[in-house]
Amino acid sequence: MSQAPPLQPDAFTTQVQQCADRLSELGVAALSGLFDLTSTRLVRLAVTITRNQHDAEDAVQSVLARVASAPRLLSRADEPWHYLLRMVRNESLVILRRRRRTLTLVGLTDLLTRTSVDQAEQEESFRAVWLALRRLPVRQSEVVVLKVWEGLTFAQIGDVLAVSPATATSRYRYALEKLSVLLAPQAPMVESGECAARQQGAGDV
Repeated sequence: MSQAPPLQPDAFTTQVQQCADRLSELGVAALSGLFDLTSTRLVRLAVTITRNQHDAEDAVQSVLARVASAPRLLSRADEPWHYLLRMVRNESLVILRRRRRTLTLVGLTDLLTRTSVDQAEQEESFRAVWLALRRLPVRQSEVVVLKVWEGLTFAQIGDVLAVSPATATSRYRYALEKLSVLLAPQAPMVESGECAARQQGAGDV
C-alpha cells in the first residue's frame, strides 16, 4: 500500500517559516515581522480559550517575548506555525487556571468589538457564531477555530492539541452538533457565518 504524498505547506505557513529563519539569523530585530504576520490569528485562538481579550493578548505577548529571548526556538521546530499555536494554547490555559476561581462571564463586546480579533466579527452573523462558540467547552471551541479559521487537518489539530486525530474529529463533530442547536433559530445567519469564516482564512470544514 503506497503512502500518501506529504501535504505541501500553504503560503502562510511558509511565511511563518521564513520569519522564524530571519528571527534565528537577526534576533529580536526580526520579531516585528513575526508579530505582524501572526498576532491576529494567535489572539483569535487565545481568546477562544481565555474568553477575555486582554488575557488573550497577554498570552500572545508572553509567547512572543519567550520566542524573542530564544530566537532559534521556532526555526528548529518541525512546524513553526503549529509550534506557535501550541505555545499560545498552553499559555492561555495557564492564564485561565490562574483566574479560574474568580472567572466571571464577560460581555460579548469584549470578543466582538475589537478589530484586532477580526473585523468580520462585527457582522451580525459572526456575532451569533462567536456567542455560540463561547457557550461550548474550550476543548471543542478551540478545535472549531483551528479547523475553520486556520484550515488545519485533524491530524495537524491533534498535533497542536496533543490529542489523537480521532479525538480532534470527535470534538469537532460534537461542537458542530451543539452549534447547530444553539444557532438553529438563526439558521440563515449560520450559513453566512460559515461562508465568511471560510473566506477569512482557512480551509474547508
